[in-house]
Amino acid sequence: MITRAPRPSRGAAATAAARRAEPWSLARTRTLRIAETFVSLQGEGTRTGRPTFFVRLTGCALRCRWCDTAWAFFEGHRRTLAALEREVLDSGLRHVCITGGEPLLQPSVVPLARRLACDDRLDVVVETGGDQDVSVLPEQVARIVDIKLPGSGMADRMDPANIARLGPRDEVKLVLADRRDYEEARRLVRGPLAGFPGEILLSPVAGRLAPADVAAWVLEDRLPVRVQIQLHRLLWPDRERGT
Repeated sequence: MITRAPRPSRGAAATAAARRAEPWSLARTRTLRIAETFVSLQGEGTRTGRPTFFVRLTGCALRCRWCDTAWAFFEGHRRTLAALEREVLDSGLRHVCITGGEPLLQPSVVPLARRLACDDRLDVVVETGGDQDVSVLPEQVARIVDIKLPGSGMADRMDPANIARLGPRDEVKLVLADRRDYEEARRLVRGPLAGFPGEILLSPVAGRLAPADVAAWVLEDRLPVRVQIQLHRLLWPDRERGT
């Protein structure tokens, strides 16, 4: 059962912004609550298929109807940023995905992402919902923003200012549960997202909406988006974790 989500504290973004400039000598001792770390193939976005080190953080302020990682709302244990950096570097991989849950609810994710991207020169992406201020992340970190549509039940929780905060290295993901979601996605693509310089990804909810239907609608409308299917769900359909 998915419990009702609390609304996030207004102070979280301010704290995260402050930690953006925090020296690593101080930040390295801070902790994050981690649901899991693992190595897998990236299953979504423009990096699909690339071997990637994943850091999944605990907690989320949203409760999407189709969420497939609800277990990460509460499970997890604390780890220092220094220990997480060491595990990432020891993996030998240059692609890192920080996800959740909602990673931006924990302000210390900002110095970790900055360290991995700016100092360790890794390709770092942060997967985030559209309800948190993404500007707290440095420009060297790619942001994948999952803007919620009506089928999620969370569309009213989005921060519309996030669209203007995005740049050409970032991506917008729109998860579709039905035709209504597609029509709202089309409105966003042709309206608020028309000037967005990055990739726009349309992703059908597995088991709820046929990918072929989404492909047909996109082709009919000549919509300038990328249709994606979650690769990890095809490769490991019975695995809930570590994919």
